[in-house]
Amino acid sequence: MAHTGIFATSDEILVKAGANYSVLITEARINALCLQAEAYINTATRYNWSDKYASLNADVKGILADAESNFVSKFIVPFQTSGYTSLEAASLLIDVLWSSFDMDIAMLIKCRDYIESA
Repeated sequence: MAHTGIFATSDEILVKAGANYSVLITEARINALCLQAEAYINTATRYNWSDKYASLNADVKGILADAESNFVSKFIVPFQTSGYTSLEAASLLIDVLWSSFDMDIAMLIKCRDYIESA
């Protein structure tokens, strides 16, 4: 199955999930989570980045890739935590992903005009 996410690649997502993510995470599952992430990002920022993505410069698309990969990865980690060294390690990773996602959303809201005109 091909990757259908708009903002982030499967590789960007899986790298953030860490080396010990479950092998049961399929491209279909990643695609479904990407669709949810894109809806969440668009709704939280009150702007449809999905429709505008193609017109954005490559140098500002990274914030959207970061947001989507953080959002999706934070659901991949707890899918099956047995691969991680400890539950605490998995929990810490989720906290880092969530914190980074929050910063991305704040940046997208605050810098929307800049991102669009860059």
